Amino acid sequence: MKAATVWKLLGLAGAAGVAAGGVVVARDQRRRASLTPEQVRDRLHERLARAEDPQAGDEESGPVGGSA
Repeated sequence: MKAATVWKLLGLAGAAGVAAGGVVVARDQRRRASLTPEQVRDRLHERLARAEDPQAGDEESGPVGGSA
């Protein structure tokens, strides 16, 4: 394969990666924009309660690497 062909393929792959990243960001922004301020506040309060009380959250969210 010629060097020019390799560079073209790399450029196309990079452009496709940027486009895919943009789609992910746009989807996330639409999801967040659809929330009302009260819903955002409720979610933050729920996260704070889970952070303060480890028993309230999932048991899987413990330390990484398992037990010692």
